[in-house]
Amino acid sequence: MCSRSKTIPCSAPARTTLADYAAQAEHAWQPGGTRGIDEWLGEVRRREPGWVGVIGSHLQSLGSTPLSEEQYQRLTFLRGLDWPMSRRQHTAPWLKIPFPQTPGAGSLVTELPERFKRGRYLMVWRLLTNVLIPALFTFLLCVGLYRLLIRPLNQLREQANDWRGDRLSNRLSPQMVKRQEELGELNRAFDHMAERLHSTVLIQQQLLRDMSHELRTPLSRLRVACDSEHDVRQLRERLSREIESMQRLVDDTLQLAWLDTEREALPGEDIQIVALWEMLVENACFESGWSPEQLPCDVEAACWVRGHLNTLAQALENILRNAIRHSSAGAMVRLSGYRQGENWLLCLQDQGGGVEGQDLERIFAPFIRLDGARPGNDGFGLGLSIARNALRLQGGDLWAENREQGLCMKMRLRAREAKGPY
Repeated sequence: MCSRSKTIPCSAPARTTLADYAAQAEHAWQPGGTRGIDEWLGEVRRREPGWVGVIGSHLQSLGSTPLSEEQYQRLTFLRGLDWPMSRRQHTAPWLKIPFPQTPGAGSLVTELPERFKRGRYLMVWRLLTNVLIPALFTFLLCVGLYRLLIRPLNQLREQANDWRGDRLSNRLSPQMVKRQEELGELNRAFDHMAERLHSTVLIQQQLLRDMSHELRTPLSRLRVACDSEHDVRQLRERLSREIESMQRLVDDTLQLAWLDTEREALPGEDIQIVALWEMLVENACFESGWSPEQLPCDVEAACWVRGHLNTLAQALENILRNAIRHSSAGAMVRLSGYRQGENWLLCLQDQGGGVEGQDLERIFAPFIRLDGARPGNDGFGLGLSIARNALRLQGGDLWAENREQGLCMKMRLRAREAKGPY
């Protein structure tokens, strides 16, 4: 049995039309009797394709054509205009509408006209709700997923193909990088990786070009030595110096390339700058012939930093050697520093001639020698590059500033975490 939610009464236009038919049938019956009913039924049946009849109070036909057995059976279950009808009913219901003026005299019996059936547009509605709307929703969903997922992935694939074709300078579009969801983070990471890879390749290529250029000089001297008339002892000394120079060049270049590669920060430990400086001064005095009084330290003993000992020692040693190299024999190279928030700022100042303002950043580029020194004799211009990369790998930094008495190499190092009084 159908629930009330699935049944509805006849529409208002249907009730009005059928009530008007009942009034017309009554009007045809009263003056004309059976003949009037036959004429009216003939006129109505030409307009309405379904069955239409007029019956009396005893269910007899008021027209000249008697009712058939099947029609009598249908008369046993007639609906009124206000009775509910199911939306899913397949056969048209039969309705009984009494004469409006004399209800007991007769009634109009008619099959509900097709145009008044509630399910007339059921197939269209089902097609719309079950096919067209889901298809449209699926299409819009596919378009949204394409714009949200497929297109970014296609751009990432194109970027990867560019890498495979050695087109490392290509980048993702700004719209893809500025997205705020997970794909935006992936795009930014991918774009950063592309930029870093491109930069690394350029640096490695530049290092190889510079190193090959620097190797030509010792190789040329080796060729000259081999063709000269020097005795064996002098030849060995020359070969030893040139081989040592080339070995140092290769080692420094490889170390610079290693430090320039993006990696996790080096493991840290607590380092006292004063103790580290004393060790470096001892080595520097042995190499250069300077006295310890020429390398004073004004840093307080409470200066403890957090860093990687070997890397920090090598960076500070490179800076110290560079300062000694560009200072006169009786000059002084002084280390000073102070605490600034979570960092220590150190200054290693020499008494050399300083550098031009436009060269303060250039001196940290590999293979840069501003004084025109001959390659190999006074270094290859890699010491400051190695020192800066080493400090940055530990969360610090290195830069240069001109002072009245020379050049100051400023270092920023992370202070160790507080563990009570120093």
